[in-house]
Amino acid sequence: MSAPLLEVSNLAVRFDTDEGSVHAVNQVSFTLEEGEALGIVGESGSGKSVTALSIMGLVPTPPGRIEGGSVRFRGRELLGAPERELRRIRGREVAMVYQDPMTSLNPALPVGRQVGEIVRHHLGLDRRQAVERASELLALVGIPNAAGRLGDHPHQFSGGQRQRILIAMALSCDPAVLIADEPTTALDVTVQAQIVELIKELRDRLGMAIIWITHDLGVVAGLVDKITVMYSGYAVEQAPVRELFARPSHPYTVGLLRSLPTFGGQRHRLTPIPGSPPDLSRREDACPFAPRCDWVIEPCRENFPDLASVAPEHDAACHRRDEVRDTPALADATP
Repeated sequence: MSAPLLEVSNLAVRFDTDEGSVHAVNQVSFTLEEGEALGIVGESGSGKSVTALSIMGLVPTPPGRIEGGSVRFRGRELLGAPERELRRIRGREVAMVYQDPMTSLNPALPVGRQVGEIVRHHLGLDRRQAVERASELLALVGIPNAAGRLGDHPHQFSGGQRQRILIAMALSCDPAVLIADEPTTALDVTVQAQIVELIKELRDRLGMAIIWITHDLGVVAGLVDKITVMYSGYAVEQAPVRELFARPSHPYTVGLLRSLPTFGGQRHRLTPIPGSPPDLSRREDACPFAPRCDWVIEPCRENFPDLASVAPEHDAACHRRDEVRDTPALADATP
């Protein structure tokens, strides 16, 4: 069997602050195959974005530091690789779409120039070829009159169009992996759906692998092949998307599903997860979700279990994972 396209193993990331060390990512592991789509899901502060930045080699140092683990892309170790090699891979082979296009795009430069700079740097195109490529890319992501808008600045586009421009920039060099870090968070629901459909269409057309980072399980339901659920810097559940929705096996995943507005076409009462996320500067042996968990038992307050199999390709880090798995995800559903 060939090696995965991307393999993250036991990744650990810390941030040094005046209050102490923040444990942002804790021994997270996952793989991504050619053309596969992975969703990384969790609430704010769960370590999703830091995991993505670690893959890209963009964790600010200081205050951040990679404390351990491995990130291998096509068999090459990226952690600790020379900056020159990382610059060659970023944008060319692994590209990223960020949350807020207004802070990711340069407000003083025309969008055509911003898209063109990437292909000139990575592909060696001349100015005329870069303009043609920029026009093709903006048309590809659905910008009307793409050639006529190359000279426009970011503020002359709507929020959804700016996000499409970021996607065009990320696709400019036909990357093998596209990392999308909550790209629909600042958009209204209609535009969110358009962006998700655009990514699905581009994935089918171009064959790239995708890592989609979000706090909303509903966004990735029809987009990804498998999901990693993160909480407090840990991967607490990993499963194929259909399996995870049908038989969630960690209480946190169940809580995320119960907070969705709709689920399986049924109406149900929204149930928020009680409490607040833990303080990441405090490292404890106990399960970090224990103070918020309906299934908590004494071992949960003493040690945090490793991911363990509950079904083929389905792992959960919970002492009561088999009991959780056998409980309907939406016990309070109403007809």
